[in-house]
Amino acid sequence: MFSFFGLGKSRTKFGSWIDKKEITQLEIEKLSGLSRRTISRLCNDKEYRPKFSTVTKIKKALDKLGESVPDDYFHM
Repeated sequence: MFSFFGLGKSRTKFGSWIDKKEITQLEIEKLSGLSRRTISRLCNDKEYRPKFSTVTKIKKALDKLGESVPDDYFHM
């Protein structure tokens, strides 16, 4: 499956979710204050397990966009 936002890459549940919602990694980076590398790992690295504080920042950023994501998208 090829999509504009995902560019056909293998994505994590979270990465696929933001693709469907048409939210860019850059938007999340700016709103969360997290690094580009951290956002990329959340979206592409299926083995990455973020810290609780990272998930909290992501959830706050998504709140600003009027969205929310299930906790199980972060392997917690």
